Amino acid sequence: MRKRFAGLWFALAVAALVLLSASTRPQAESGKVPITTVVTATGKNFSPAPALGKQDITVREGKEVREVLNWIPAQGDHAGLQLAIVIDDSLRKSFGKELQSLSAFITSQPLSTSVGVFYAANGTLSIASQFNPDSAAVAKTLRMPLGTYGANSSIYQSLMQLIAGWPVTGARREVILISDGFDYLRKERFSPDVQTTIDKAQTAGIIIYGIYEPTAGRPGVSRRIAIIGQRNLSMVTDGTGGYIFYQGEGAPVSIDPYLTQFGTILKNQYFLTYATLPSKSEKGEYRSLKVITERRDVEIKAQDKAFVPGSTK
Repeated sequence: MRKRFAGLWFALAVAALVLLSASTRPQAESGKVPITTVVTATGKNFSPAPALGKQDITVREGKEVREVLNWIPAQGDHAGLQLAIVIDDSLRKSFGKELQSLSAFITSQPLSTSVGVFYAANGTLSIASQFNPDSAAVAKTLRMPLGTYGANSSIYQSLMQLIAGWPVTGARREVILISDGFDYLRKERFSPDVQTTIDKAQTAGIIIYGIYEPTAGRPGVSRRIAIIGQRNLSMVTDGTGGYIFYQGEGAPVSIDPYLTQFGTILKNQYFLTYATLPSKSEKGEYRSLKVITERRDVEIKAQDKAFVPGSTK
């Protein structure tokens, strides 16, 4: 019998929550607050990037340049990663051919990575595997998607459920979402759940990556649905600092190239901490964020907005 999603958060809740270490959360000067986010720096075409130092990075918040407090490679003592693989349970049965590739990707992860596997259906999540560094055990929990859907199915409500119950541990928190990206609950060109998902992920510092795969048995499946779904996935991934992977409007020949590129991404990430003025609102606010470098051989990817808390005074 499949475990209930709530069991994941109960299991995690009993563990001691560890905040980011002092080295990744340095003190900002008086009157300012430190903001920490995970940034990807790769070479061209997802090749490994040369090492970057703090002096190579510029942080812009709107038109303002912000002080970079720290730039720590996500390696060694800072390599911890919780990786959630979220599979839309309404994917076509043909996705079954990708399970071997996905299994090999999971088992290739280092001990510093804990992988969780979740299946999304009807706006909820079910657990195949809780976050676990035993990659071989996690890989065995992969199964064929059911290939069915519910009338009120929203992949974004499933994502929001994941985000809402995901405790902060100091490790990177990242998601591979395998779905067509269309919101079948809202059925709108611009679903409000897409932006809400982005906001919640940005606040939590969670990066989302999308692999586009068509779903089965949907009424009115069309080119329009594919285009809107891919646009939704692009918005979520760009907004949170991730990437979308797709091949036209159909299923990819293989997801192997995507997983290879994703593996390079995970090995080329940094914890960026910068200083900014606190929000004048007690509730805090979202501010634009752009991380750039003058190195022409490096591509920087970061969430496009960061949540800035209000002053505690």
